[in-house]
Amino acid sequence: MKNYLAIMMVLATGLSFTSCKKDANSNSDFANRSTSAADYSQSSLPVVAVSGDITTSTTWTAGNVYELSGIVTVKSGATLTIQAGTYIKSTVNTVGGAANGVLVIAKDGAINATGTSTNPIVFTSRNLLDGNASTVGKPGDFGGVILLGNAIINVASRDKLIEGLPDQPQFHYGGTNDTDNRGTFKYVRIEFAGFQLAPNVEVNGLTLGGVGSGTTIDHVQTSYGLDDGFEFFGGNVSPKYLVSLASDDDQFDFDNGYTGSIQYAIAVADAYSTHSGTGSPVTSDSNGLESDNNAPAEDATFSLSPKTHPILSNFSIVGTSAATLSPVITAPGFKYGIRERRGSEVTLNNSLITGYPSGLVFDADASATPSIINNISVHGFTAATTVTTGAYTAAGTNLTSTAAAAPTWGMSQPFYNSGTVNFLAASGTKGAITTGSGNWVSGWTKFTF
Repeated sequence: MKNYLAIMMVLATGLSFTSCKKDANSNSDFANRSTSAADYSQSSLPVVAVSGDITTSTTWTAGNVYELSGIVTVKSGATLTIQAGTYIKSTVNTVGGAANGVLVIAKDGAINATGTSTNPIVFTSRNLLDGNASTVGKPGDFGGVILLGNAIINVASRDKLIEGLPDQPQFHYGGTNDTDNRGTFKYVRIEFAGFQLAPNVEVNGLTLGGVGSGTTIDHVQTSYGLDDGFEFFGGNVSPKYLVSLASDDDQFDFDNGYTGSIQYAIAVADAYSTHSGTGSPVTSDSNGLESDNNAPAEDATFSLSPKTHPILSNFSIVGTSAATLSPVITAPGFKYGIRERRGSEVTLNNSLITGYPSGLVFDADASATPSIINNISVHGFTAATTVTTGAYTAAGTNLTSTAAAAPTWGMSQPFYNSGTVNFLAASGTKGAITTGSGNWVSGWTKFTF
């Protein structure tokens, strides 16, 4: 959670946010790595404009393309049903305008978005669905999807405004019901999210605020967003089968006492994407996974429970090549495979980390004893595991680590080596694709951008 240069302007407009300074990769090859309009055939479908609040139960069908204008909020007991194969885009807007193409499921709303492995639901750039076959999508073309629930978060009032949206009741999350159910969200792709609410203030691909264990989330991919792929603010929802591809900031981010379990997840960086950074001069702040305890306090001594402590199993976190290899990554590049800091804890099982300057990093203010590391292979270009004095001190169980000039563990970055997605090979019990999981990414995901 990073508050930076945009704070004065954003406060003036009444927005709450978390942001980081962006430094776009100017490599011209990026356009060739993005989905083109030729990949889609939905441009001939009728377009249904949607705006404002949804207060009665509504169904979006695959026979239409739905165009969201501003913030569309499902509330007042309504359920939004989205049929398999339905496409959703946003209208045109400018930086500094209203949040555009953002779908919010409020604490008193629900969603039933159930795609299939051969017919997923897709949120994507309007430019891919407007009939120009030469058009490519770009980060920020779409807003994002936000689910808000009534589960516990670690603020005294158990109530908080979600980042990036105006301070209105429907945009608050948190409560005391850890079994809260906001519905079903499965076999969904969210592409090119992160519409800029203001300079350096973007929406994540999928944001989950205080979402409870009764909610079903599985088989979701976020790709080429301008902020995080997935961000969890408290709650204990426990998704499975997640893919975060080429997010500008972190692929996964945890805050405000998130305590759920996630199994089978892929986090893949792309050298041709943009990369977030902070400070002056700008240094990288783009991680495979980042975890904080509380915002805005964010410190190891924060006394409210629960502490941020996700249980993460079968993750494959794949960075990119070292800067000395081809292609050279435009500054600021990438930072850590996993970064634990500011009082956060983690249980990490059966996972693979490779392709970042440092693989697994515990800052001095990360919470020590409760963290558990088991059956992990960690690679870093300069350091595999970095543990600052005062943080996590155990060596871990079955921890294999190495520092080398190229990615290892059989997982190389797939977007400039003839399209080979090497990390999809089943690898015993470690990583997202195992001998027991099967190839769960087949059919509904897109890696061949």
